[in-house]
Amino acid sequence: MKYLSIIGSTGSIGTQTLDVVSQHPDQFKVVALVAHHNIDLLEKQIKEYQPLVAGLVDESAFKELQGRYTGPTKLVGGKEALIAAATIQEATMVVTAIVGAAGIEPTVEAIKKRKTIGLANKETLVAGGPLITSLAKEYGVQILPIDSEHSAIFQCLEGQNRENVDSLIVTASGGPLRTWDSDKIQTATAADCLRHPTWNMGNKITIDSASLFNKGLEVIEAHWLFGFDFDHIDVVVHPQSIVHSMIRMKDGAILAQMGNPDMREPIQYALTYPKRETLHMNHLDFSKALQLEFLPPRYDDFPALRLAYEVGRSSGFKPAVFNAANETAVYAFLDDKIAFGDIYKVVTSVLESMGPEDDFTLDNLLAIDRWAREKATSLMV
Repeated sequence: MKYLSIIGSTGSIGTQTLDVVSQHPDQFKVVALVAHHNIDLLEKQIKEYQPLVAGLVDESAFKELQGRYTGPTKLVGGKEALIAAATIQEATMVVTAIVGAAGIEPTVEAIKKRKTIGLANKETLVAGGPLITSLAKEYGVQILPIDSEHSAIFQCLEGQNRENVDSLIVTASGGPLRTWDSDKIQTATAADCLRHPTWNMGNKITIDSASLFNKGLEVIEAHWLFGFDFDHIDVVVHPQSIVHSMIRMKDGAILAQMGNPDMREPIQYALTYPKRETLHMNHLDFSKALQLEFLPPRYDDFPALRLAYEVGRSSGFKPAVFNAANETAVYAFLDDKIAFGDIYKVVTSVLESMGPEDDFTLDNLLAIDRWAREKATSLMV
């Protein structure tokens, strides 16, 4: 039996994680659930899974939940809810499924409590790669990737002599603007960007998919997860989202992990690792017609991907600033405060404003994350 704490339980990854849990009640017990503000769904989850602890980060939503819930689950609110879920004694695995840099602190605290990490929050490693990986090594904690691309690479690397692996190949759907003319991309609306052709995801990650910022974040995350330098991490556009990622061996052989675009497969692999269990979903069927395309990224039209390689190679706090400025700009775009093309402009302007960097500590990381968000906000007034 694995005892799970799920941070971000009402989001896309969180709800699909609970679906996997429901398919294997003899293997998993949920001990903590935390969401941001979705009271109704969290309350339903509490009643179904009966965790020991549940919480809402949004203070007003938490107070409303307190006023209407009378069951045995202990309720926690605000930032404390994240830490409570990350450190609860009974949990053996913490699934970090929230969006953004908010995932950094609970991941750090979970590692210090020696919890296995099911990582769906890519920003944790993008912003805090040096810190997170060193802590995981110090406390002997395993970080199991949940993102479909990183799960695919993880699966392809299983059993391989790393000396025989030449490079990682991260696939990208290309997003909803993949076929758009260059001059039209900059004026895409939020509605345009949210029409993802293959994946059903949250709004922030879907916008990032449209700009390829998401793929840039994944390249940086792959660097920290698997220890490959950026010269040996490639990106290829694969519109069908069937091949989730690949590895290239030194003899030229390509190993790929394939499946339908459904996050329950990588979620379950992380939860059951190293075992594989039956999963009820619509699986890939080769008896039906299947066409696969692979194309090079359009770096000039989607410059965020090239920028991600640049900041990744720079290391230090630049990836954290890259992430924080983008996150701030994306939400401004979703609120119709800036144009789609302005997201990249805001991020580059914030990066250019960086001063000398301090030592890479958690406090300094959180401080520069706050600075980058404030700077990005000031540029959009």
